Amino acid sequence: MPSVEPGRKAPAFSLKDQDDKTHSLKDYTGRPLVLYFYPKDDTPGCTREACDFRDALPDFKKSKAAVLGVSILDTASKAKFARKHKVSFPLLADPDHVVAEKYGTWKKKSMYGKTFMGLARTTFLIDGAGTVVRRWDNVKVDGHADAVLEAVEAL
Repeated sequence: MPSVEPGRKAPAFSLKDQDDKTHSLKDYTGRPLVLYFYPKDDTPGCTREACDFRDALPDFKKSKAAVLGVSILDTASKAKFARKHKVSFPLLADPDHVVAEKYGTWKKKSMYGKTFMGLARTTFLIDGAGTVVRRWDNVKVDGHADAVLEAVEAL
C-alpha cells in the first residue's frame, strides 16, 4: 500500500462518524485538518490518544484546525466509544478500510507470532489546500497530541 508523503495531495474520503454524519476531505478546505488513524475503539492506547486529542481540542480550535479520528470499527462502536470517553470530535468509521488503504495505513502487523492486516497508528496534518504537510508514523501515544498541536500552530 502506498504511503501518502508530505507535499502530496491528501486522498479524498467520505466517511460517517459516531453520529452518522458524513465527513469528507472537501468539508475542511481552508483550514488545517488532523486526520489520525487508530487501530481499535476503547483499547488502552487508542483511548489515551482520543482523550489527549479531546483535551487539546480547544487549542486546536484556536488554530482553526479540525481533528478527525479514523478506525475500521463501525459507527455503533464509535458512538459507544465517544459517549464513554466524552470524545467531542468526529470519529470516522472505515469498516472496509478503503480510506486506510488510500492513506497507506492498512498494513501487515504481527502479534504473538501471528501475522494479520490492521491499522497502523498514523497521523496526517493536512493544510487548508488539501496538501499533506506532516505525517507521523508508528505513533507513540504519550505526548503525540501536543506534538501535532505544535505542528498545527507552526503552519
